[in-house]
Amino acid sequence: MTQPDSDVSAHWDARFSQEEYVYGTKPNDYLVECTPSLPPPPARVLSLGEGEGRNGVYLAGLGYRVTAVDASAVGLRKAEHLAAQRGVSLERVHSDLGDYAIAPGAWDAIISIFCHMPMPLRRQVYRAALAGLRPGGVLVLEAYTPAQLALRTGGPPVRERLYTAEELREDFAGLEFSVLRELERDVVEGSLHTGRAAVVQVLGRKPAP
Repeated sequence: MTQPDSDVSAHWDARFSQEEYVYGTKPNDYLVECTPSLPPPPARVLSLGEGEGRNGVYLAGLGYRVTAVDASAVGLRKAEHLAAQRGVSLERVHSDLGDYAIAPGAWDAIISIFCHMPMPLRRQVYRAALAGLRPGGVLVLEAYTPAQLALRTGGPPVRERLYTAEELREDFAGLEFSVLRELERDVVEGSLHTGRAAVVQVLGRKPAP
């Protein structure tokens, strides 16, 4: 597999290098809210940009078979440590998302939690994710919107890496959306996501042919 881009990897390795879990160890609130809509365990779940493991470890603890992809080896080592603490396991893949081949029709669910990518990488990865879902497979996504630039409580400081609901509707054309909305909510996830936030949330299901 292609090694992650050195600049991207170095950025996230530095961010995750402290002992503290910078986004916390609790799962994302929206992911927890969506869990009843996922196919039941032991369904296969792909987590894009998993980071330090909080979301993948949560799902593994429920009995899901989780594959966590991230460009940071440091983050994935922390994910491994968190999984060991919780007595669960998850497959960890060290790769840029642009280089990771999402197998078509292989996944019961795919999650993307605050995983921000520039265009056209975002479109490339999300179209591959759409193809990667099995019929009946579920996508869960939460990300910051451009309105987050004014709130400054987390996320990338550039418009190119922030998403709107309409952009994601286009990226995931073909999904049946039960949730596709922009809203403000309080996000408290470690030291780097803390405060009122402008987010977009997606819960979509791939229809049967």
